[in-house]
Amino acid sequence: MEAANLGIELEDDDVAFRCNLITATGDILTDYSAGHISSNEASILIKFLDGNLGTNKIKFYPGISYRHVMLVKRGAEEHLEEVKCKPPHDITGQNISRNLPKGDSAAVLINLMEGSRNILSKHEINLVRVDLKENPANMIWLWGQGKKPAFPKFEDYFGVDGSVISAVDLIKGLGRILGLEVINVPGATGYYDTNYEGKANAALESLKNKDFVFVHVEAPDEAGHNGDLREKITAIERFDQLVVGKILEVYKERDDFRILVLPDHPTPVALKTHVADAVPFGVLGKGIVAGDFTGFNEKEAARSDLYFDKGHELLSWFIKGAY
Repeated sequence: MEAANLGIELEDDDVAFRCNLITATGDILTDYSAGHISSNEASILIKFLDGNLGTNKIKFYPGISYRHVMLVKRGAEEHLEEVKCKPPHDITGQNISRNLPKGDSAAVLINLMEGSRNILSKHEINLVRVDLKENPANMIWLWGQGKKPAFPKFEDYFGVDGSVISAVDLIKGLGRILGLEVINVPGATGYYDTNYEGKANAALESLKNKDFVFVHVEAPDEAGHNGDLREKITAIERFDQLVVGKILEVYKERDDFRILVLPDHPTPVALKTHVADAVPFGVLGKGIVAGDFTGFNEKEAARSDLYFDKGHELLSWFIKGAY
């Protein structure tokens, strides 16, 4: 999905990997995001890495901040899609050696990851980051691999056209595959400093000629991974005020709309990683009957008899069946 947003064409037997820039200190994965390195710095490092480790078979592509893509041509021939890889944000503070990829073809990935460390640690950008007491992007972490996806178009499935607004390549790539218009908002960073109001304004503009818009904000998730309670609360408050609030202010006098608000998964600050618990959602608009709930939280949501086991079931209900 990320490859799709970067314009990378996959053949059926190619395998694309998420390629994070991380900070390694000895055998410890210190920081899954290399200090949330800037996209400009990261792009230079990924291109430098491609010049040193890239081949006719292996290619590195720069993305946003610490999130990038590595493509292995005909990687399915080596069953690389079956290698077990751990997400770097799940092993922050843990030993690298104990969490390396595992499987029959894992050595291919391990050699690339270890080789990247020798190359990146000597780059001028990382030398400067160390001088400035910033976490260097001195290693890559490969994970989240997949082959070319095949999904129905959003409009064919749901009967409505739409757009997607996000700073994250994963979300934007999914939108492209589904045939949604991908809207790039200036200042959308995928971090605490993202342009909340710009996203809301872009959504309102899109709704002038589209039936549906999906607005995604990554900041609460990043705060969860960082274990930062204050920033997580702030990110949720900003999303509530500057995105949801701004859109509802425009639509409050209308009766021809419906809005759905929810997280895609929990990222508890105490755990700093994703968990598979149910998430609350709030829905308002045409055909929606209000309940007696007093707040938007997990405790209140647990009182509801409206439950969906799979996310796509919720979206189908929201668009097709909520009347």
